[in-house]
Amino acid sequence: MEPRAPASQHPPASEPDSIKSGFLTRFFRLAGPYWRSDDRWQAIGLSVALLVLTVGQVSSPIILNFWSQNLFDALEQRMMGKFVLLVGVLGLIILGNMAITTTHMAVKRRLQIGWRSWLTHSVLNQWMVNGRHYQVTHMAGDHDNPDGRIAEDIRISTEAALDLAHSLFYCLLLLISFTKILWSLSGSPEVEIGGFAFYLPGHLVWVALIYAAIGSSVAFWLGRPLVRAVNNRQTCEANFRFGLVRARENSEAIALIRGEEDERRRFSNLFGLLNGSWQAQTSALIRITMFTSSWSVLSTAFPILIAAPRYITGSISLGVLMQTAQAFQQMEGALSWPIDNLGRAAEWKASAERVLGLYDALQELAGDVAQPDGHRVTISKADESVLYFRDLAVHDPDDRIIISDFSAEIRAGERVLISGDPGAAVKLFKVVAELWPWGGGEVAMPAGASIFFMPQRPYLPIGSLRGTVSYPASPDQFEPREVEAALVSVGLEELVARLDESASWEKTLTAGDQQRLGFARLLLHRPNWIFIQEATDAMDPEGEEDMMRLIHAEFPEATVLTVGYHVALESYHQRKLVLVRAPDGLVLIADRRKAPRPSKSKIGPGRFYSQLLKLLGKEVTESP
Repeated sequence: MEPRAPASQHPPASEPDSIKSGFLTRFFRLAGPYWRSDDRWQAIGLSVALLVLTVGQVSSPIILNFWSQNLFDALEQRMMGKFVLLVGVLGLIILGNMAITTTHMAVKRRLQIGWRSWLTHSVLNQWMVNGRHYQVTHMAGDHDNPDGRIAEDIRISTEAALDLAHSLFYCLLLLISFTKILWSLSGSPEVEIGGFAFYLPGHLVWVALIYAAIGSSVAFWLGRPLVRAVNNRQTCEANFRFGLVRARENSEAIALIRGEEDERRRFSNLFGLLNGSWQAQTSALIRITMFTSSWSVLSTAFPILIAAPRYITGSISLGVLMQTAQAFQQMEGALSWPIDNLGRAAEWKASAERVLGLYDALQELAGDVAQPDGHRVTISKADESVLYFRDLAVHDPDDRIIISDFSAEIRAGERVLISGDPGAAVKLFKVVAELWPWGGGEVAMPAGASIFFMPQRPYLPIGSLRGTVSYPASPDQFEPREVEAALVSVGLEELVARLDESASWEKTLTAGDQQRLGFARLLLHRPNWIFIQEATDAMDPEGEEDMMRLIHAEFPEATVLTVGYHVALESYHQRKLVLVRAPDGLVLIADRRKAPRPSKSKIGPGRFYSQLLKLLGKEVTESP
């Protein structure tokens, strides 16, 4: 079953202290609810299995420790029979360890992908909803490149978190087990140093603790710059990757104006920053590697040197000597977990912080929009088929005024052209689409309206042309002949044969054809309120006239609001609202009403249905 992230399990959007809390608290507030989600029993079962298998993993070095004692004692005593028996036992240990290790890896990876899937869906559900993915781009803060944060940083955050948690639990079990073993191997509590006798039970344990504490302290001091270097490098990597993606998405525009040299310079600058962050990370790694490499060599010999005097004096056997050395090494290794995992922990924290940066911005945005005040536009439902603007003020997120004191009402069936300041007109559409909450006043939406927004460039998802035309609905919602008729009606009949072809249509079609495809979508969805945002500016005058008359013919009762600046558009609208820039913001200075000119188009009314009937092989009588 695919992991889900119910909204009820998300942390409340109104929590003001989420950003102020500690890092671990914030991370587990975000990612911890996986173990309370609909997949909790699978998550809990895998977690318990992981713990049990980790205990099994720890049993292998413990058994090997005692096996090593018996082996070296057998070698010292030259006991061939016991030696052969121990070789057979070793084979069983190897098989058992192999089974436990492989099963552990399979369980851990299944838990990692399950947690990643849940967290990915959780963040996606908050990012790709109600225009939040658009609104969050206008907020200040560290939440750029959301694609990289969702695709890559969530992966690292979940995988590294489980890796670190497993290794920490494993080392704790090792520490507990081998502390007991090393304590028992320490021998007499009387320790003689320089002719002085000290009463120190389990002295080898204390030596191991002091030794590990010295190593960890030095490693932490040397490794502090590594955390900052890793974070900086991941940011530079994300910026470089985003720059390449942006160039790919705008390759045609770059090629037309011969902008390759400037793009190369931009890439070079971005890569220069990446290279600098890489070098900083390398320097930090060199410093800590110089210490850890020498410390690891010393750790191999140090326990033998500590226990050797007792062997030389005959107090212990060779087997006990080797068992003591191995127990010391295992304990010291467990205590060195911070040193060994410093780099991995730094990578995990950097990625988790990037995910939290996006998550915090989305939470702040959700609370901001959900609890409007005097600085937020109120969207309500009108009791009749009228669109009201009451004392509307539109601001930038930083409270710079764009529109002030705008009031108007648009009744069902009206055709209204909005022109003047382009930025203000477009922001007005975004307010109606509930994409721009910054400002004040009220917008009352018509009750029961079927609204369709036509942006300047329609979004064309990669996939089949049939799915692209039907978007955002599924292709199955329309009969094949309906889709064909829609394409023919907007002048794209040459694309009918390619309906089942998959491609990147944004790169394949011209800007004008893309806009015609947007009108084909309009014909399929049949709304009664149509908002057009410069959706014909890439067409020639004849094509623009063709599409506007098509709307008049196909949607005679619909309300049409158009943002446009061509004089020819005035012929197809009854009203014209003009917005101009004034010292105190942008205000309405003209509301002109007139009767539209008669249509001279050769397109008769009902063209879409005429084309549909023709495709179905039925007799058609077109209107004059």
